[in-house]
Amino acid sequence: MPYDCIVCVKQVPDTANVTASAMNEDGTVNRAALPAIFNPEDLHALEAALEVRDRYGGTVTAISMGPPKAAEVLRDCLYRGADRVILLTDRRAAASDTLATSYILSQAIRTLGRYDLVFCGRQAIDGDTAQVGPQCAEKLGIPQITYMEQMGELREGIVRVRRNIGHGWEVVECPLPVLITVIPAANQPRPPAAKRVMRYKRARAAAELAAQVKAEMPEAPEDLIAAEVQRRVEALRAEGLLIEQWDLDRIGADLSRCGMAGSPTKVFRIQSIVLKREGHVQVPPTEDGIRQLVRELVVDRILG
Repeated sequence: MPYDCIVCVKQVPDTANVTASAMNEDGTVNRAALPAIFNPEDLHALEAALEVRDRYGGTVTAISMGPPKAAEVLRDCLYRGADRVILLTDRRAAASDTLATSYILSQAIRTLGRYDLVFCGRQAIDGDTAQVGPQCAEKLGIPQITYMEQMGELREGIVRVRRNIGHGWEVVECPLPVLITVIPAANQPRPPAAKRVMRYKRARAAAELAAQVKAEMPEAPEDLIAAEVQRRVEALRAEGLLIEQWDLDRIGADLSRCGMAGSPTKVFRIQSIVLKREGHVQVPPTEDGIRQLVRELVVDRILG
């Protein structure tokens, strides 16, 4: 039996390169100051969906919410085997926290219609909250399985999954549809396929085409720019290379629940923590050794 899978993927700032300019004065992340990458755990979510499709048949649709530049991760999804990709971009969604983001994504999933499994990475490295996936499930009114480390069988509308519980694992069964968050131990993401890279490297979203045309024709009037953008959009659509682009109106979103208006979370500070101490301390495996270690941890304010 084939299954339709949806994967939520995100382009994130590379948190390994945080600088003093990484935060705006209003408490939001200055994403332009950091290089952008495919959120690492979302790659494992994509792989989980692709493995279901490869084993049982069906489809894999990837959705990414973000600025036009986020189309880069959607091209990567196409390179790795996704059947369909959708860029959800709208200035009115800027500065959305996890509450607003999960609402917008849940509306997009509803707009897609039929689905059997929704996969998300456990968390994004630019927030580490692990909230968006579970909040999406709540808003969709479907069950969720978090921290998946191994996909089991799919049969008769039931999925079996082994999930990590910190000190061990448990096997759970759940009816479909279901949302599953995936941890890195679940699989090894496949690399982009050379043939698919050659096929989809020219894939673009309309917003990308608009930016490209404006850069190439800076002095042209708006109507001429719009006509050229439309021409390029139709050309890519004819070749099957146009990345679908949705806005908040397309998914019927309540604007009061999107962007800053729908985001109660405020970021206090962003900083990069660097551990400078080198070397190691050997602790003898005795009660006195352990007692001395705890004392040093408390004195250094590592504990308490």
